[in-house]
Amino acid sequence: MAKIYSHSRLSSFEQCPLKFKYRYIDKIIPEIEKSIESVLGITVHETLEWLYKESEKNVPNLDKTIIYYLDKWQQNYNPKINIVKKNLTEKDYFNLGVEYILNYYTKYQPFKENTLEIEKKIFFNLDEQGEYKIIGFIDRLSYNLKTNEYEIHDYKTANTLPTQERIDNDRQLALYAIAIKNIYGQDKEVKLVWHYLAYNKKITSTRTNLQLENLKKQTLELIKKIESTTEFPPNKSVLCNWCEYKNICPEFKKN
Repeated sequence: MAKIYSHSRLSSFEQCPLKFKYRYIDKIIPEIEKSIESVLGITVHETLEWLYKESEKNVPNLDKTIIYYLDKWQQNYNPKINIVKKNLTEKDYFNLGVEYILNYYTKYQPFKENTLEIEKKIFFNLDEQGEYKIIGFIDRLSYNLKTNEYEIHDYKTANTLPTQERIDNDRQLALYAIAIKNIYGQDKEVKLVWHYLAYNKKITSTRTNLQLENLKKQTLELIKKIESTTEFPPNKSVLCNWCEYKNICPEFKKN
């Protein structure tokens, strides 16, 4: 049986081996899995997904779009969620989402970007034998008729803006590019596009076929490292404040 990995699964191991063990090996279901930042990201993603699907028939006006966002927020938000940043409230995060949607809507309406698919599932072999596979979902896939490029769009609600160097070494969208080239042809050009909504800014990058082949090898090496790991130590960092397993982590039981 093939072993299936996602970018988030790989990143979880890199971020904290113990968190990886809790989630993917022990399969511990946390009491509250979502953070307020996660609710914000999910709700904005769902709203933009809906907006593009609706725009295929008739572009919804801004008021209708914000109402959809409000409805989704009410569905996704749980009052038990811990807000790490004590200077912010649930209303502050909700309003951030409104701002992101407003800015994106104003910038990209009427959304005629030759979108091919929304939330496209990708699934491909990392090795020739098909023993290891990558799974993922593309926020939006489009084809730019002016540049003859497939474009993989990803929405980010993080409040930090990465450097171009970090973007040029990003694994997630590069893995998705492998899948798109497998579907449409290795000779096709694929542009990777990140929308950093907190900054109303778009950042782009590309990969050569050689870079993508090297990425497949690096990803396989990481997977082999994961599978050979027997000790899963915690990796304490600022990200621990948002970890859903903090209440059972030995690093915090010491305190």
